[in-house]
Amino acid sequence: MNNFPDKAAVERLRAQYPAATRVELIAPMQDPYAKLKAGDRATVRGVDDAGHILCEWDAGSSRT
Repeated sequence: MNNFPDKAAVERLRAQYPAATRVELIAPMQDPYAKLKAGDRATVRGVDDAGHILCEWDAGSSRT
């Protein structure tokens, strides 16, 4: 069994987060190497087939 969302779930994410949507990180990331902090903002580039929301962060990072 995989942990990927089904196609319908990915399509819902794509509808909810179209490219150019602005988003804000509301909690710290659990990645010890991430420099992003709560309150940082980004522009959505898209949603990949695994359901990851791809962002271009104002702080310069391109982490998902």
